[in-house]
Amino acid sequence: MSKVAYLIIAISILVVLLVTFIVSFVIYRRTPVPKGCEDLQMSEEKCSTCGHNECHFYQGKDKE
Repeated sequence: MSKVAYLIIAISILVVLLVTFIVSFVIYRRTPVPKGCEDLQMSEEKCSTCGHNECHFYQGKDKE
């Protein structure tokens, strides 16, 4: 194959990847937030009973 053919294939692959990224990002942004997850905030009463140390709310609690 010639260098031009390889260049066309490389550009085609990049275009396909870019289009896939854009389409998936648009679909992600249009997806509604699941019910019950609209307003996730740190809650003292819920966090005091939770023993999950990997939670990002738990890690933020130490900074305050």
